[in-house]
Amino acid sequence: MVKTSEIYYENAYIDVFDAMVLSCEEGKGGTFFVVLDRTAFFPEQGGQSSDTGVITDESGKSALVTHTSIKDGIITHVTNAPLEAGSKVTGQIDWAHRFSNMQQHTGEHIFSGIVNSEFGYDNVGFHLSDTEVTMDYNGPLNAEDIRALELKVNRAIWENIEVHCDFPSKEQLDGMEYRSKKELTGDVRIVTIQGYDSCACCAPHVARTGEIGFLKVVSYAAYKGGVRVSILCGKRALSYIQEEHDILTELSRSLTTSSDKVMASVVKMADENKEIRIRLSETQEKLMKYELEAIDKDLKDVFLVKDAGMDANLMRKTVNALASAHGGYCGVFSGTNDTGYKYIVATGGDGKELKALQEALKEKFNARGGGNAAMIQGSLGAVSMEQVLSELSGL
Repeated sequence: MVKTSEIYYENAYIDVFDAMVLSCEEGKGGTFFVVLDRTAFFPEQGGQSSDTGVITDESGKSALVTHTSIKDGIITHVTNAPLEAGSKVTGQIDWAHRFSNMQQHTGEHIFSGIVNSEFGYDNVGFHLSDTEVTMDYNGPLNAEDIRALELKVNRAIWENIEVHCDFPSKEQLDGMEYRSKKELTGDVRIVTIQGYDSCACCAPHVARTGEIGFLKVVSYAAYKGGVRVSILCGKRALSYIQEEHDILTELSRSLTTSSDKVMASVVKMADENKEIRIRLSETQEKLMKYELEAIDKDLKDVFLVKDAGMDANLMRKTVNALASAHGGYCGVFSGTNDTGYKYIVATGGDGKELKALQEALKEKFNARGGGNAAMIQGSLGAVSMEQVLSELSGL
């Protein structure tokens, strides 16, 4: 089969085109694999998601294109309905999706070009899906670097520079400097943004940088000795900022303060909450001390059942106190019959074997947990605590 004619290389802004169906094969789950003689649907490649849209034949029958792929120069459209081989069709790509991808990808080129020229790092990983854009660089960047890069990229966008895409001759290519993740052979397409980047790339791009709108870095983190940066451009960036603004506005209302003082208010609340937790913990320990002192010292196999949410540190201290004062098994269960329990159990002064108790909890009540000869801990699902205590009393 001859290679598919790639209309998106003629003009990235063509969203409707005529073609002929060369083949249609049925796939799994009601899908079909359609090959056209020419297409404007960009296939998934180079880390970028494919175009989607619809193909309609002359009778008006339409098939949704959910994915597009390329192999050996032949582009295959995954559709939800068959199209007859030999029929003439009209294809229409989802332009909003395509243009968004164009904005993201051109923004990434500017960002990566500046990173390369200023830091010498290579873009060693790129992913452009419908929800995120990530770039991996083989060197570190800090918060100050990221902020400066973001501003420089947006300045390049505002300059509204032409984005030039072409296939230079081998002689021209040999004399050019350009970024590429791997050694390339055959026809190589170069995307040039004068003053900022020159890079081998197969994807559609905007005609001028101004069409990107703006770029926002949404996150960055150390990754494999370098850094992974996530960005959004154009409408995606606007939607992100709108959501962040809505959150800030709601926080401002909830805290009855101005937006510029939200952070200070949150820090103050966190400090106050920490102080309250400390005081509450101290109070709980005092109350627990009184409760433990009221237990008959001659009792063995002492188990306390507490409400859900008991602090794990307090549970451990309580169990240690019980084990030092009583024989047999000493433990604390915290939870409810409906939601389950967390537990810690220790062996008392007489060193009673804990293995039998842990095995009983696992066998009878599907407990999950572990421990050692001196102490075990774990959790139970919804259970009757009366049945649990009854079982343990017989050990």
